[in-house]
Amino acid sequence: MALLSFLFPEKKKSATAAKERLQIIIARERTNRAGPDFLPALHQELIAVISKYVKVNPDDIKVSLDRQGNLEVLDVNVVLPDN
Repeated sequence: MALLSFLFPEKKKSATAAKERLQIIIARERTNRAGPDFLPALHQELIAVISKYVKVNPDDIKVSLDRQGNLEVLDVNVVLPDN
């Protein structure tokens, strides 16, 4: 029977799944209020990674985070040089 339970595990109960989702949402809300802004660090990391492969001007890499209601959109715009 252990083989059957391994092949066909029990599905999570909906209450457990909802609780986990709520914990993720609450954790996300807490980080939005009091936490360092990650965009400058992300911008620097993108510059470092892209510069490994392509010679690019750091000013040609733009990163922005737009919030519209309960949605967040991360926009990364990279202008590559003409070769």
